[in-house]
Amino acid sequence: MKGYVHIYTGNGKGKTTAAFGLAVRALCAGRNVYVGQFVKSMKYNETKIETLFNGSVPGFGRIRIEQLGRGCFIGKEPEPVDVSIAEEGLRRCAEQLAGGRYDVVILDELTIAMHFGLLRTCDVLEALQRRHPATETIITGRYAPQELLEAADLITDMREVKHYYARGIPSREGIDK
Repeated sequence: MKGYVHIYTGNGKGKTTAAFGLAVRALCAGRNVYVGQFVKSMKYNETKIETLFNGSVPGFGRIRIEQLGRGCFIGKEPEPVDVSIAEEGLRRCAEQLAGGRYDVVILDELTIAMHFGLLRTCDVLEALQRRHPATETIITGRYAPQELLEAADLITDMREVKHYYARGIPSREGIDK
């Protein structure tokens, strides 16, 4: 089966949630999934899925989740060490994309890392070009650059129409995080 490149971008919520929904679907079909999370250091509940899909249940795939950054950059500039960590993370993801071990590779918040100058677009495009032909690739994050959009087979632009965050309601355990 040929693998395609999906991009979930835009200012609306739910990009990572959509990617993990696809991951669950793939796992339940016996496929293996790799998730590289850029620019995230907090533990989100979806990372607990790794303990459920660890190969112990016959007929289900395995999932591997790796944190590939030191955290968020809201209100601050990344440091040179952040660039080094992100570049190493992209090298790790490029190996997973090309290796054929994983049927689905999710690059969570990759476009945020690109937007903040942690990764060069040309390096990301090279990793995509070298991916295994059967690897389904999902990229999430706001600010997807045009060159990346042109390389995609499927683009979902999530637009925020209304959100309870605007009313001061914080992230809720099990729903938003």
